Amino acid sequence: MSSPKYKRILLKLSGEALQGSSSGGIDFDTLGGFADEVAQVHAMGIEIGVVVGGGNICRGTHMADAGVDRPTGDYMGMLATVINALAIQAVLEQRHVPTRVMTAIEMRPVAEPYIRRRAVRHLEKGRIVIFGAGTGNPFFTTDSAAALRASEMGAEILFKATKVDGVYDADPVTNPTAKKFDTLTYSDVLTKNLRVMDAAAITLCRDNNIPILVFNLRRPGSIVEALRGAAIGTVVNGGQQDRPN
Repeated sequence: MSSPKYKRILLKLSGEALQGSSSGGIDFDTLGGFADEVAQVHAMGIEIGVVVGGGNICRGTHMADAGVDRPTGDYMGMLATVINALAIQAVLEQRHVPTRVMTAIEMRPVAEPYIRRRAVRHLEKGRIVIFGAGTGNPFFTTDSAAALRASEMGAEILFKATKVDGVYDADPVTNPTAKKFDTLTYSDVLTKNLRVMDAAAITLCRDNNIPILVFNLRRPGSIVEALRGAAIGTVVNGGQQDRPN
């Protein structure tokens, strides 16, 4: 069995991924499948940080349609991410995986406040750290939060979980001729407006030389396969290599 390619990773999980086939909320069967795979990755000795979105409960950018101002809507979305983080923690700990939830907005009765050095120490002790409340600031997405935490934690790669098996030049759901990219540069993503992650997140990963692997969360075993060197999904990097080493 080949050794894992990375020691420390950051996994970005959308809130929508937790709702499964339902229209909202948390589907615990879907979450359980995700937790099984993360537990397997943890058993390989990988240090794991997780940033989760909140779109299955509340998406801040959609609150404007209801007359809610953008900062307030974004804070509502951040609170939704904490609900998801606590759900992930509960399901992982059912599998005897040690975890910590840390939030960018202080709420000590339910989670630790985010402190970078403490988060790094948790990772070093083999605990999965789940980061909630985004960056703690409105106008920033949880993709930006993932890129920020990956940079702060010294993650070697950012795993971006999606509903499709990589990045395409068009929506593969509506366009059967859409072309999948195996590799892209950060500049490709920005200039072609491919919407892998928002521009701030891509720029932060580029500046800190953190490759991004976009993969299908619904395909069981994807994370483990990627850690063992399998060419899955789409890799976004500086263009210095075809796949990350």
